[in-house]
Amino acid sequence: MKIHCTVNGIPVEIEADPDEMLLEVLRRDLDLRSVRATCGMGICGACTALVNGEPISTCIFLAPLAEGCEITTVEGLGGEHPVQQAFEEEHAFQCGYCTPGMILTVKALLEENSHPSDEEIKVALGGNLCRCGCYVKIINAVKRAARAYSIAQH
Repeated sequence: MKIHCTVNGIPVEIEADPDEMLLEVLRRDLDLRSVRATCGMGICGACTALVNGEPISTCIFLAPLAEGCEITTVEGLGGEHPVQQAFEEEHAFQCGYCTPGMILTVKALLEENSHPSDEEIKVALGGNLCRCGCYVKIINAVKRAARAYSIAQH
């Protein structure tokens, strides 16, 4: 079946089986490698993309549900996004495998709440796992990005 959506600002028409997951389509048809296949159950966050601004586990999101949606992956941020810069400046990654999903989740959080508490940050990132244990640096990166968001809003 044909699916019409916008991916990283570009209107696309993609072909998918009715039972195919969005993760498979993004990787196979659009060569978007920041969405990573890991758990297949929606619990690790490595496959996170933003669908209409909300962080979604693409490994459990049926591709046909993306009809008419706006999808954003890290590739769509262009490398200069304040959250990406904050992660770099705080060295909030080791292997980097979880980083794209973390960045998108943080982007969604800060667009909804530009001054999150530590607890709100932890809750927002609850669906993103980092096996390297960089959580303190990740929380520091979120706070740095929040300051950048705050400055940009004023």
